[in-house]
Amino acid sequence: MKHITLSENIFYVGANDRRTELFENHMELPNGVSYNSYLVVDDKVALIDPVEAGFFDEYLHKVKNILGNRKIDYLVINHDEPDHSGSIGAIIREYPEVQVVGNAKTFAPLEAFYGPITNKLVVAEGETLNIGQHTFQFFMVPMVHWPESMVTYEQNTKIVFSNDAFGGFGALNGGIFDDETDISFYEDDMRRYYANIVGKVAGPTLKAIQKLGGLEIKMIAPSHGLVWRSNLQWVLDKYIQWSSHQSEEGIVIVYGSMYGNTARMADIIARGAAKAGIKNIRVYDVAKTEVSFIMSDIWKYKGVIIGACAHYGNMFPNMNLLTHEIVEFKPKDKVFGLFGGKTWGGGGLKTLTKIAEENQWDLAAESVEVQGAPIREEDIDRLYNLGKAIAEAVKA
Repeated sequence: MKHITLSENIFYVGANDRRTELFENHMELPNGVSYNSYLVVDDKVALIDPVEAGFFDEYLHKVKNILGNRKIDYLVINHDEPDHSGSIGAIIREYPEVQVVGNAKTFAPLEAFYGPITNKLVVAEGETLNIGQHTFQFFMVPMVHWPESMVTYEQNTKIVFSNDAFGGFGALNGGIFDDETDISFYEDDMRRYYANIVGKVAGPTLKAIQKLGGLEIKMIAPSHGLVWRSNLQWVLDKYIQWSSHQSEEGIVIVYGSMYGNTARMADIIARGAAKAGIKNIRVYDVAKTEVSFIMSDIWKYKGVIIGACAHYGNMFPNMNLLTHEIVEFKPKDKVFGLFGGKTWGGGGLKTLTKIAEENQWDLAAESVEVQGAPIREEDIDRLYNLGKAIAEAVKA
């Protein structure tokens, strides 16, 4: 493949992963994921963020195809997580004189993963590293999304190597840069990546954006997803919107149902919301749709209605993971509604109500519990009106 250049002597050497089924072993990857890495060739050679270990052979071929017999002088590690750092041991074995560049918090996790690293260069906030015509400046962005996270800014080309920020799921299908593809195709995968990985640290992410706001930036090169060179304001606006918890008008309805009765309730609620004027309604069976997709839409839309049937005095088991994620990631400024089904003593709605109370969810309507199937007129009316009430709260 021809060399992919971000600028003169700065090369993209990442890899596409369409094999891995689960990112971090729990989030589905129907469109794959990319592991982005960048090679800067100057008087000295710097490699910025390696790739996941399983792609090292392909990766090394790309690097050597550019370098020939030249050695790598610096390996910059912006983030320790193994999907980026996984091949660091192999790189050190291939280039034993390489200096590993990181901040004061970088090396303890790296050595816990890969063993002792003897050739270290520790950098601090704002410090620079010159390799010839290119000068790197390092900025700490703690908790975006690990404590050691930093970004690397190249002063000459105005490129920021942004780590996980501004990244997304999705393998790169030929187009490496945003202006080579339809960015709307990647938007859902970007938001799902944000909602399930970065969203928990939305506050630090907003602070990081503000910190970098004083830099002249001509290109954003993240560790996953598209490289941004033409639509920088678009991706910045998206991150500001998501980090500020700005929701769009819409409702997510999620249910857990053993025999279909709670599913029928969800449809009645959805009809009430639609008749009240909500056009964006997403209805999910929590047993069929992997939670990261649901969380992505919860981050996107204002209204969230959750329903669970009873299960041994508690709620439908699959609902536990979703409520755990909502509690952990804390999407803000939402309006919630709850419903549930029971045969005997219940438990589904009772458990949801306890979670809502403990986490101060804004319940915008009276919760609805139905015994058996939603076949009685009064139950149908209560469910329909729940959807209508949440819709009115969303529109308000």
